[in-house]
Amino acid sequence: MTSTSPGTAPVTPTTDLRHRIAAELDRTRARSALLTEAVDDADLMRQHSPIMSPLVWDLAHVGNQEELWLVRDVGGREPVRRDIDDLYDAFKQPRRDRPLLPLLRPDEARAYLDTVRTKVLDLLDSVRFDDRRLVTDGFAFGMIVQHEQQHDETMLATHQLRVGPPVLTAPPPPPSAAPVTGQVLVPAGPFTMGTSTDPWALDNERPAHRVDLPAYLIDAAPVTNAAYLAFIADGGYAQRRWWSEAGWQHRCSAGLSAPMHWQRDGSDWGYLRFGRFSPLIPDEPVVHVCYYEAEAYAAWAGQRLPTEAEWEKAARWDPVSGRSRRYPWGDDDPTAEHANLGQRHLAPAPVGAYPAGASPLGVHQLIGDVWEWTSTGFDGYPGFAAFPYREYSEVFFGESYRVLRGGSFGTDRAACRGTFRNWDLPIRRQIFSGFRCVRDPRPEEDVR
Repeated sequence: MTSTSPGTAPVTPTTDLRHRIAAELDRTRARSALLTEAVDDADLMRQHSPIMSPLVWDLAHVGNQEELWLVRDVGGREPVRRDIDDLYDAFKQPRRDRPLLPLLRPDEARAYLDTVRTKVLDLLDSVRFDDRRLVTDGFAFGMIVQHEQQHDETMLATHQLRVGPPVLTAPPPPPSAAPVTGQVLVPAGPFTMGTSTDPWALDNERPAHRVDLPAYLIDAAPVTNAAYLAFIADGGYAQRRWWSEAGWQHRCSAGLSAPMHWQRDGSDWGYLRFGRFSPLIPDEPVVHVCYYEAEAYAAWAGQRLPTEAEWEKAARWDPVSGRSRRYPWGDDDPTAEHANLGQRHLAPAPVGAYPAGASPLGVHQLIGDVWEWTSTGFDGYPGFAAFPYREYSEVFFGESYRVLRGGSFGTDRAACRGTFRNWDLPIRRQIFSGFRCVRDPRPEEDVR
């Protein structure tokens, strides 16, 4: 069905899709501009950590990916800058080497992005969304939006590592609406994991498949600073028994004694966040912990980290309908009432701050605030097929990486849903990572 108004062209589903894509591209680019215009050119060219790129590399890289996939592939247009393809190939250029490359200067990078975007908006007016799989439902455009938003979150993490005066501002997250404590029982039984229908879902989220799980109990909220402080105070970092062999080796070699960015403030702990020091907020989810730290805390607490399937069932399964939903609250896109996403705030919100975002079982803040470590290695689902290229997911499959779920306060809504999968090395903690725990029911507990 189409609708018309006097003197206007018909409004069709295709027209709506074009408008949505254009709006998402514009909204995403505004965030990239904010993150790169907050500092001067010298800061953009500087490498703030050997495991991160200079901000200007990320900026030009997102433009290059947009050119490769949308201008050249979808649009069939002539290259804008074929000469820089190798410079901005993430597989050819390790992060530690990127500052040494002849990178585009900030003004050149911005001009390049503007040229590419003009061509993309021009071809958007004529592209057929039923022409081939790459463009069905606007997938290629959605992939580019998500790619840029992922790099925006990476640039936000770079800002957190940056030494210097604060340059980013945002209002604080909302306070807790009500205390959220304890654990929630997830009953035994099957659920549908992954998706075969979400139009912008990436290859590693596909296909939908049935997973049958025994009953388990999962934390109603992410582990908080207060809870993690108890682990530290009990000598958690000094006791080998709580750590896996690999975790203990890393804890010792890296000299870990607290989450990244925590600093002593007399006898208390404080947090250095985006250039500002403040006392820890007890009911805020702990952030910037690596997988091994999360694993050790869980062992100390007599629990374990959830598997990826356990996390997703808690986040998506509706016990009334038996259906898996896009998000804990339903199928509607996130709003400011549901979750702490999109750099709207520069910190996780206290647990209980988003009651509207809770799952039907009463599990809170599964989306936003902190990425949550799971115990699952990154691999393809049964029936996985790489699309549109192996380098997005498949080349990372294996036990070297651990899956993280749920997104963080720095994740955009376009790159976050109940099926979205992130992954990283278990030693990484520059990412906005936290966790929650699960445990198996005790014999005396009634889980029927």
